[in-house]
Amino acid sequence: MSAVNDTKFQSAVFLLTGIPGQEDIHLWISVLFSFILMYVISIVGNSVILFIIKTDPSLHEPMYIFLSMLAITDLGLSISTIPTILGIYLFNSREISLNACFAQLFFIHFLAKIESSVLLLMAFDRFVAICNPLRYASILTLPRIAKMALVFVLRGVAVALPFPFLLKRFQYCRANVLSHSYCLHQDVMKLACSDIKVNTIYGMFTTLFTLGLDSLLIFLSYVMILKTVLSIASHTECLRALNTCVSHLCAVLLFYIPDIGLAVIHRFGNSSSHLLRILLGYVYLLVPPLINPIVYSVKSKHLRARIIRAFVK
Repeated sequence: MSAVNDTKFQSAVFLLTGIPGQEDIHLWISVLFSFILMYVISIVGNSVILFIIKTDPSLHEPMYIFLSMLAITDLGLSISTIPTILGIYLFNSREISLNACFAQLFFIHFLAKIESSVLLLMAFDRFVAICNPLRYASILTLPRIAKMALVFVLRGVAVALPFPFLLKRFQYCRANVLSHSYCLHQDVMKLACSDIKVNTIYGMFTTLFTLGLDSLLIFLSYVMILKTVLSIASHTECLRALNTCVSHLCAVLLFYIPDIGLAVIHRFGNSSSHLLRILLGYVYLLVPPLINPIVYSVKSKHLRARIIRAFVK
């Protein structure tokens, strides 16, 4: 009995996982440089977008307000993973305490739900702009945008807050090595020596209630957008309307494809998919904050002009 208790006590920390083979100095240097470069571009890119939108009154429109929400969320996701990912590759610091792990996974899951919500709001923005342009200004007013944002923030908190408490009740007596360089609920719960049925059901429920529902509504929004666009007689106007959706579609695909892939691998993957799970985990949290500001800066002429003007002064 005491041996079991000792084992449970020894698992008071988790060990994070880096990319296999990082002991090779050349691989280690290239991986470290890549992560630092990705974080710098993500943080600088999203900060620039926030600064430009905040300081330019002409950008205080619903589309750019939603883009600033996306930039804030991407900044949060980047900052929430920096300590553990860079800690592994800079200092070979793989240990993380239970409380720190639970705090990190709360913020990661909370911000992921918020990102999904913001992408849904951006889809709604495109839907109204294309399908009902005459009422765009009256539908997407600032007070209404603020209320929608508040509802989705509260939903994110309500959904993510139980995760740490559901995990805190467990004893961890199995191998305490996690699959990623950061903590996720679906990863941590597998290390428990108790019945995890409640966690599994709750995890599936939250995924369906947030990511599943949001992605379905985004899909329906684009069905309506496509239906409206195809009814436009002018080919040029049709392409112009679709072109306004390209940036958002890129952001949706960048977020949902890795997220769905990671969920499938965690649920159905085997030991042979370990490297794929690690790489997909990095793509899931690091690539959207990196690519989103680049895509929106390139595709939005108005935003691009303001950024160029700010740096050319």
